[in-house]
Order: sequence, then structure tokens, then C-alpha cells
Amino acid sequence: MKPTVRAFIGLGGNLGDVRSSLDAAFVALDALPGTQLVATSSLYVSAPHDAAGPDYLNAVAEVSTSLSAHDLLAGLQAIETQAGRERPYRNAPRTLDLDLLLHGAQRIASATLVVPHPRLHERAFVLRPLSEIAPWLVVPGLGPIADLLPNIAGQRIDKLPPC
Repeated sequence: MKPTVRAFIGLGGNLGDVRSSLDAAFVALDALPGTQLVATSSLYVSAPHDAAGPDYLNAVAEVSTSLSAHDLLAGLQAIETQAGRERPYRNAPRTLDLDLLLHGAQRIASATLVVPHPRLHERAFVLRPLSEIAPWLVVPGLGPIADLLPNIAGQRIDKLPPC
């Protein structure tokens, strides 16, 4: 049996029935080989970051996985494609966006993947849901998540009530 790591995935979208897309993505994450969905945050509404378009719905999921970071990324991209994700230009509105935020305590900088996610500490739509499910988390190279939260205090983000 391969060892597993905790990985955290940012989910978001602002086109179509995003709530249904996020629900389907949670199911698809749990179905990835060697991967189990451990926790999901509440849903949050946030304004687009460095882009125009409708507000986003965002969440963070924690998985336990035996997949390498690159294999997990490939799985995330396949889920995005199945959800109709298109990439016409940088920061375009999207049906589903899945970002590999953390893969254990690894620090990766390759041509196709940077972990921890390079802008994780700058985005309320990542930090708020991440801190909800993992308030104890220490981000490799950045420190405790609680210490990062003041940096995003001015960004608009609203937690949705459970439905």
C-alpha cells in the first residue's frame, strides 16, 4: 500500500450552475485513484480576482491521496475538462477551476506545477475556506495559516449558509 499525503484543493467557478459543478467535483475528487475526500469547506462568494465577470463560488477540499502531486494535478485537469472548462485567455470566467494548493509538506517548482500554490497567501477565496477546514495548517515556506489571514482582511468574501 502506497503512503498517503494530505492535499488541499481550491475549487471555484462563475459560469453556469456552479453549485452543481462544485458538488460534482467533490464526488469526482473522491473517485480519483488512491484518493479519498476527507473534508470540504463551506461555499463562499467572492469577486473575481484580477479579472472581470460574475462573482465566484469557492470552496476548499482536503483529500488523502497516494497520487504524486503531478498525477493529482492531471486528475484535477481531467475533472475540469469533464465540467466543460475552457481556457480562452488568462483568468477567463469558468465553469470549474481546481487548483492544487498543497501536497503534504512538499515545495515544488516545475514548469507545470508550483506547490504551495504561488498566490495562495494573497487570496481570501482560498485562505478563508482553507482556514475553516484546517486552522492548524502551516503552509510550507509561508508559515501558519492564522498568520496569513490578516493579509487578506480587505478582500470581499461571504460565507454562504448551508442549504
